Amino acid sequence: MADIREILEKRILILDGAMGTMIQRHKLEEEDFRGERFKDFDHPLKGNNDLLSITRPDIIKDIHREYFAAGADIAETNTFSGTTIAQADYYLEDIVYELNYESARLAREAADEFTAKEPNKPRFVAGSLGPTNRTASTSPDVNDPGFRAITFEELRVAYRQQTKGLIEGGSDLLLVETVFDTLNAKAALFAIDELQEELGTTLPVMVSGTITDASGRTLSGQTAEAFLISVSHIPLLSVGFNCALGAKQLRPHLQVLANKSEFMVSAHPMLGCLMSLENTMNLRKIWLLKLKSF
Repeated sequence: MADIREILEKRILILDGAMGTMIQRHKLEEEDFRGERFKDFDHPLKGNNDLLSITRPDIIKDIHREYFAAGADIAETNTFSGTTIAQADYYLEDIVYELNYESARLAREAADEFTAKEPNKPRFVAGSLGPTNRTASTSPDVNDPGFRAITFEELRVAYRQQTKGLIEGGSDLLLVETVFDTLNAKAALFAIDELQEELGTTLPVMVSGTITDASGRTLSGQTAEAFLISVSHIPLLSVGFNCALGAKQLRPHLQVLANKSEFMVSAHPMLGCLMSLENTMNLRKIWLLKLKSF
């Protein structure tokens, strides 16, 4: 496998677009999410997009193929909600390892297929670790500011389980993404570092935060520079921002990262904007891993 670091020294790499947007085009119903395996499951499963890696792997693999065909260099695994914490909403905590392993395997197969066709343009798989639906830094109860819905240790354990499946399923790198609470991200990074040491792996790690509005801060209150400082103890492949803001509004915050860090910089503006595969290469909603130039 080609070294992604060496390629980044020569050119920009493009990451795929939204998985959820592409899944919505299929207009799936409850039976699609259940498949044969979960047809008698006691709880509704519609909306659990990560589960489709098990129940509709054909759809997920085809989405990876479409993005690669459109020019993407890197595919994210279908695991944005692939932790026990997020899967608890569907009572599916027990399948988290399998879910992440299968998601990585599907992306790996699609990547290898396109690399075989174009050896001069190797495709990579980024194991996606989303933010979970809990925050470790702030209270969800305005009447009890000291309350926390999740602990650092609970996050560490959950991210470790997810990461193990992503690595063993065939990921080339790991992506801690959509970070709205940096303490959550630090738990993920701790878990990744701990597990990689145990497994003897050295997969590159990307981190992408979320500037939530014109204030230029994350949801937990950090500026771009504070966010960078908080995650720079890990030798990252890249650091960047995704979600919430458009490219123009995001640019000043990316400039801060580029000026203050030796890492590569990534950008993924306006997550959720309307976009079809036909205009993927307009780069309206695509990650750019790039050199330090603006």
